[in-house]
Amino acid sequence: MNAPTELTHLVPHIQPREVPAELMSALQARFGAQCSTALAVREQHGRDESVYDVPPPAAVVFAQSTQDVADAVKLAALYKVPVIPFGVGSSLEGHLLAVQGGISIDVGRMNAVLSINAEDLTVTVQPGVTRKAVNEAVKSEGLFFPIDPGADASIGGMAATRASGTNAVRYGTMRENVLALEVVTASGEVIRTGTRAKKSSAGYDLTRLMVGSEGTLGIMTEVTLKLYPLPEAISAATCSFPSIEAAVRTTIQVIQMGIPIARCELIDAGTVRMVNAHSKLGLREEHMLLMEFHGSPASVKEQAETVQEIASEFGANSENGAFEWATTPEERTRLWTARHNAYFAAIQSKPGCRAVSTDTCVPISRLADCLLDSVAEADASGIPYFLVGHVGDGNFHFGYLIDPTKPEEREQAEVLNHQLVARALRLEGTCTGEHGVGLHKMDFLLTEAGSGAVDMMRTIKRALDPHNILNPGKIFAL
Repeated sequence: MNAPTELTHLVPHIQPREVPAELMSALQARFGAQCSTALAVREQHGRDESVYDVPPPAAVVFAQSTQDVADAVKLAALYKVPVIPFGVGSSLEGHLLAVQGGISIDVGRMNAVLSINAEDLTVTVQPGVTRKAVNEAVKSEGLFFPIDPGADASIGGMAATRASGTNAVRYGTMRENVLALEVVTASGEVIRTGTRAKKSSAGYDLTRLMVGSEGTLGIMTEVTLKLYPLPEAISAATCSFPSIEAAVRTTIQVIQMGIPIARCELIDAGTVRMVNAHSKLGLREEHMLLMEFHGSPASVKEQAETVQEIASEFGANSENGAFEWATTPEERTRLWTARHNAYFAAIQSKPGCRAVSTDTCVPISRLADCLLDSVAEADASGIPYFLVGHVGDGNFHFGYLIDPTKPEEREQAEVLNHQLVARALRLEGTCTGEHGVGLHKMDFLLTEAGSGAVDMMRTIKRALDPHNILNPGKIFAL
């Protein structure tokens, strides 16, 4: 398969629908101060971390309950006006942009932890709760929620985009860790999908249908998540390599040997420099793996020793200082906070820039083939970039740093992205491992899944949202 040759998504298709005055009056009557038409508020809810600039929504409703969401959707449905869920605005692919106008429904005030069932290892939360807040709420029970995208994203947004993060190699993604949902449909009806039971064979798996649907099939108002016991022992290490290939080959061998590593993150030398400058660290400015091991003291020691032995075969060993342990919780926290802030470190390294992000994922055996050729292309282009990757599960990200006032830089970055996706698809990978499709990857989805599969998605969308009011213009065109 080949990625599209036309860069059709450089400018999204903007086709705003009319928002009748009657709807605005009805929203003001129902929500009062919870409904804002102030330009600054609308602009805040009309942008994310993508490279797109799109006119803002006509109004913002600040929902405080499931009933608020349902009532807002019912009013919008009456006038066939789009509604777009908004969490914290950290998405990277244009998910929350009002390409067809309409109303933004901000669920950030729906931020309660509703119930913690420690005995069953589950927690139920409202969609505006952030991942850090969830972990703060459950840590006293000796539990944690492992899914950790770079930003402190909302749980609703993470479920909507099927997010993952640094722990995915051990604990999976949101797909594996969402048990049940409460969802407001396109008609304003409130439904529930799934239960707190560990498994079920009851009917269609509507929970999995909603997870990853990016707000196009319903608006999540409650999410039930799996929790995990805090590991008895945790060990972390930084491992520097003479080349990216050495780091990647180490990763492949670790995974293929079945070592249950919890985190295995690649940062290239240029990005290490950015992270050092941003987070005031003193990491060796070489290509690096950040690794973490969870388990009993004995199992963690065994895993770490095995990985260190593998790494030494590829030029990283403790004798030359390339393999270093983060021995205290404070050191580990500082290390992973710096990793999570790599995106912001890169943005600050080139003031005024914006990042064109990539998000390919390939089978672990094809990781070296995909990544090394992509690095060579990026280096040859001359565009500054950062490179990070959850390489333990074959997922990695380039961020091409462009001047938004220079269209030729944006186009060059998109060409690199197209070449990277084409390579990943040839190697039986995907165009997006965790960011979702949004606006940016609509062409890629058609190439990856094929017209038949996308037509099936359209059929589902039309059945559940006949007037196309739920986050329209995302994932695929109708």
